Amino acid sequence: MKSARILVILPALNEGRNIALAARRIRALLPQADALVINDGSSDDTSAEARSAGAQVLELPYNLGIGAAVQAGFQFARANDYDIVLRNDGDGQHAPEANIELLARLQADDVDVVIGSRFIDARGDYGTPLPRRLGSAILASLLSAIIGQRVTDPTSGCAAFNRRAIKLFADAYPHDYPEPEAIVMLHRSGLRQAEAPVKMIPRQHGDSSITPLRSVYYMIKVILAILINLLRRRETA
Repeated sequence: MKSARILVILPALNEGRNIALAARRIRALLPQADALVINDGSSDDTSAEARSAGAQVLELPYNLGIGAAVQAGFQFARANDYDIVLRNDGDGQHAPEANIELLARLQADDVDVVIGSRFIDARGDYGTPLPRRLGSAILASLLSAIIGQRVTDPTSGCAAFNRRAIKLFADAYPHDYPEPEAIVMLHRSGLRQAEAPVKMIPRQHGDSSITPLRSVYYMIKVILAILINLLRRRETA
């Protein structure tokens, strides 16, 4: 059996100070994988820094948002016949060792997607602010009830996907609130998903754009969006 072709996608917006280190860490631990940075309309040197670390770069024409950037990565993976996609964030906050765990679970378990959760193991979270943690817990409870299995980290940007999931998300991927909506989308499409513990690390440079007030606003909007989307037609893989 041939070795699986693996693509690590890193959506990035103005992560010129973080992206090279993130890409180098990934390539050091997974030399068999290709790294693809999706530059979502950055105004800094994100692309140049990514290439300097040996990553491929997919340039979006302007800032399309995280959902469109991630979908572009899935479309690239399908077009280039990859077997597995690993998704990390371009800010370097996902410990690269997480990819090894996600890959092992995806290949060993009877699932299509493995989502990395920082909340399964208390050591995985470096210190999420309390408002975000509470909002995440409420959203996790709602999603758990909808899909009929436990969800602990509904906004995780660290995950592994097989060919069925790649095809599904290349065709359609949520743009407004991608991670939690994708969990529902997987369930409604009949794809199997699981969680695995992963570790988060503080970003080396810059600050998160998600403030405590924004996190509350985000959680309210995403819950409404999920409830509305349940009335839409089911996507098929």
